[in-house]
Amino acid sequence: MRATRGLAGAIGWGIALWFTGYVLGIGLYFLVALSLLGWVIMPIGAALTWVVLWRWVESRDFVGYVRLAVVWTAIAVAGDFLFIVKALHPPDGYYKLDVYLYYVLTFLMPLIAGWLKTRAPERPTGH
Repeated sequence: MRATRGLAGAIGWGIALWFTGYVLGIGLYFLVALSLLGWVIMPIGAALTWVVLWRWVESRDFVGYVRLAVVWTAIAVAGDFLFIVKALHPPDGYYKLDVYLYYVLTFLMPLIAGWLKTRAPERPTGH
């Protein structure tokens, strides 16, 4: 599969990753205690996000990964607010530690991947 670049790719992957977590949440709703749902979904989502970042996301420079982090975080916040907070009205609220950690990871993971993928390769020193 070809690497994704640009705003359209960032939006596409951001929506796909968010929607995957949303569907996981619906699927696990009856199997996992509500207070643990985010903690169960987060490692699955993080692993899937790393796969996407390493296999299908590409940028020539670090700034592209900064843009990606902003776009993905905006999609996560907006999607959660519209389709969970407003649409489902969780009885005990939605914004707890797991959600804030999920937003931080959504922002940091593209930055870490970008740093690792765009840093200059080490040059061997001649002895």
